[in-house]
Amino acid sequence: MGLRIHTNVASIAAQRQLTKQQHRMEHAQQALASGSRIVTASDDAAGLAISENIRGQLQGIRMARNNAYNAGSLIQVSEGGLNEINNILIRLRELGVQAASDTVSEVERGFLNQEASQLKDEADRIAKSTRFGNKTLLDGTGEELEYHVGPFSGEENVIRYKIAADATASTLGIDGVSVEDKDSARSTLEAVDEAIVKLGNLRADFGAVQSRLQATVSNLDIQNENLSAAKSRIRDADVAYESAELASAQVLQNASVSVLASANQNGAAALKLI
Repeated sequence: MGLRIHTNVASIAAQRQLTKQQHRMEHAQQALASGSRIVTASDDAAGLAISENIRGQLQGIRMARNNAYNAGSLIQVSEGGLNEINNILIRLRELGVQAASDTVSEVERGFLNQEASQLKDEADRIAKSTRFGNKTLLDGTGEELEYHVGPFSGEENVIRYKIAADATASTLGIDGVSVEDKDSARSTLEAVDEAIVKLGNLRADFGAVQSRLQATVSNLDIQNENLSAAKSRIRDADVAYESAELASAQVLQNASVSVLASANQNGAAALKLI
């Protein structure tokens, strides 16, 4: 190739390489700063689409996990109310046994009956006032609830459970208990024993649902862990690789600048011939 002034091909080539290394360096810097391998959609169009789909699924899983936890909290509130009613029944039984014996007088039975009456009223109050938000849980007026525990819209992502627990005094059969005399006290023992069995059935039902929700949360945790790993492999920047890219681009950029400076002097040699 002859000596030319108008077009400096060497300079143009050096400029192209300088631009290329500048782009590599900027991309590595952005990847390191953002933690994402895909800085723009053109870096990996398919990877971007897949990772965004996984990201949406992950957000759905995390919210479904919260739904399952909140459903478990509702069940725990219900079971907590039943536990207190059960404690009251145990105390009523204790009072019944005490009042059924002639080791106490009629006056003392009157005192025992006052406590039994207050406990019975409190058990009924607990049943009628136990709520989660605006939903009553233990008075028999509960509705069928739907818990969305999956990231998608299908029926398989919904758990349905009807809050049908009725722990009111009338349903348990303790609304008429009394320990004012020996016969009433012995009748109270029978009524309380039956009420404890009914209450145990309600608590077993709540326990079964709570166990199911715990399994649901565990499954969602596994999905979250593995999908997060998949998303990371597609989307996250490899710091070691990007650091090496940045160092390489910086070295080659400096070399391109030196070559460009030298190439820009090529035309000066032609002046010696003029």
